[in-house]
Amino acid sequence: MAASDELLRGADPAALLTLDGVIRSLNAAMATALGKPAEECRGRDFGDLWPASQRMSAESLVAHAARGKAVAMRVLEFPGRGGVPVASLIEAQQVKDPARDEHLVWVHALDTRNDLTSLLIPFRLATEAADVGLWMYSSHEHQLEWLGGAPTLAALFPDPTTSLSTVISAVHPDDREALQQLLRSTPAQSSWVRLRYLPQHEGWHQLAVQTRRIQLGYGGPERIFGMVRDDTKQEKRKEKAQAALTAERQRAKDIADFSSALITAATEQELKQIALTRLAATFGATGALLALVDEGRLRVSTDAGIAMWEVDVLHGLPLDHPSALPEAIRTGKPQLILDGKDYIHRWPHGTEFPRLGQLGSDYAVSITPLSEAGNQPLGAWLVTYGIGYRPSLDEMTLMGTLADLAGQALRRIRLQQARVELATALQTTMLPTLPEHLAGLEVAARYRPSQDGLDIGGDWYDAFVMPDGKVAMEIGDAQGHDVDAAAFMGQVRLSMRAIAAQERGPGSLLTRTNELLTTMDPARFASCTMLHIDPDDGQVTGASAGHVPLLYAHKDGSHDIVKLPSGPVLGVVPTMDYAEETFTLDEDSALIMVTDGVVEGPSLTLEAGLERAGTLAGAALHDGLDAEATADRVLEAAVAVDHVDDVAVLVIRRGERKVDQSAFSELPLQGEDDRAD
Repeated sequence: MAASDELLRGADPAALLTLDGVIRSLNAAMATALGKPAEECRGRDFGDLWPASQRMSAESLVAHAARGKAVAMRVLEFPGRGGVPVASLIEAQQVKDPARDEHLVWVHALDTRNDLTSLLIPFRLATEAADVGLWMYSSHEHQLEWLGGAPTLAALFPDPTTSLSTVISAVHPDDREALQQLLRSTPAQSSWVRLRYLPQHEGWHQLAVQTRRIQLGYGGPERIFGMVRDDTKQEKRKEKAQAALTAERQRAKDIADFSSALITAATEQELKQIALTRLAATFGATGALLALVDEGRLRVSTDAGIAMWEVDVLHGLPLDHPSALPEAIRTGKPQLILDGKDYIHRWPHGTEFPRLGQLGSDYAVSITPLSEAGNQPLGAWLVTYGIGYRPSLDEMTLMGTLADLAGQALRRIRLQQARVELATALQTTMLPTLPEHLAGLEVAARYRPSQDGLDIGGDWYDAFVMPDGKVAMEIGDAQGHDVDAAAFMGQVRLSMRAIAAQERGPGSLLTRTNELLTTMDPARFASCTMLHIDPDDGQVTGASAGHVPLLYAHKDGSHDIVKLPSGPVLGVVPTMDYAEETFTLDEDSALIMVTDGVVEGPSLTLEAGLERAGTLAGAALHDGLDAEATADRVLEAAVAVDHVDDVAVLVIRRGERKVDQSAFSELPLQGEDDRAD
């Protein structure tokens, strides 16, 4: 779980709400989307800031997340600029605010650039319910795409995608200007306009058309949507046949889109979005949930068609639980439950799911495991059906086929976690070999990659002997968790080594490094702490560029937190001088340099994390442990942080002085090649 400020750091709209829906904090994108300054949004009810047509849906989404631990999604319309609404897929889930030790609801817009179709499903469902048709117009392509709706209306448009010129040619000459005016209209929503339309092989139809301008996704493309109502009273048998054919064609297109989206899903989050936005709509269901297996327990998400309070008992359920959903996953066998008595007979201990207790003649549930030939299913989806609806054998077969595709996609996504081995190997080669035989000093370092196992980190450390005999120690954290971050990290570290030959002090070294990075315009930044230590008298000179404080551990088991003069992170502000501070490292004492992943995270504040790490380091020195063992103990502090970031620890312990001049002749001086790089 990310820290609260990290949850609001993205470019997409995001906000943190109390469980009763009051805005605690929000990012600039959410304030812009809601059309009010951030200060006017804080402390207000989240639902009150939405248009009246969206208020109930927004409040319901927050309520779902506030009542349970699972994730809820729903398509909502932001007010948008110029009156043009922004259709966005909004996700809501509970998070814990470590600063206040309370649960909040994190509401944020998901990235749907690769899956715009999911944003259209609610509009299509609404038009079907209203017995009208829906088309979408792209002014750049001059094409109209039929999205579905009333089957009788769909029959009038046999081609799902049609050029604007083709549609205009079928409109009565006297009404063509009215249609073109609709497509040119600047208001977000037009009034209803009547058009005479002549489809192939039929007589004239009297249509009523209303258009709306909608932006698909935050920062996405703008489209014109047209609602079409057929006011023609005459209906022919041929129209009904064409309507059935068109409905089947639309269903086939939906299934093809569903399949294609599953095959191309790149992350578990994207797979979850695809399943939860399409399942109920594709199979005429009232709700759907997705259960994935994570370390032997179920991790459940819902499309909000099934309420949080209903599925909360399934979240975290062990896979060996004697109930329908875990059994379907364990055995790989789909389950269709039509009758409550049959359910209780087969799973007498599985009545925890409240909705299954309502099974009867007008209610049904199907459970389909996400299977792949020869492998244990990684999860399942559950679909609920409303009054009078029963899935056919063909539908169950089709659902099984789609579930197989989802299982294959999920396994492929999880296999990509093997990249952690490559990431760790790359990170190891980017980190240096520490100098040995430092008279009077012991140096030890530890590095651990990101807990999610998919990213390369930007944390680094370095230690080398300066030409004047002082020992340079540095630790830093480059922005990002990818190959570019690792490359930037190596670039910063090597730059600092090169500059160290000309700059004698840590402050001037950081200044020159910052100047170099800002001229390169790397689009990234890095925090760093640099120390110069004199092995003879223990004098330490240090400077910091936005990095976490030092820890000073003493032999008696106590510790201090040393806050060096700190400037901004490297690579952001072009002209900046970094101040220095000098102090003495006593004998039988140690300095501990860490990155933020060791001492800061969702479950621990920076201050509490520093205290924990300092206590562990002090205890290690009191127990007589060397630098290596002390570094191991400090690394234990990261376990309590629950941070997904990579972590680095650098320990410098000053022991009893024993000078060995010959040892310095073996050390790599500044300017020599770094074997690890």
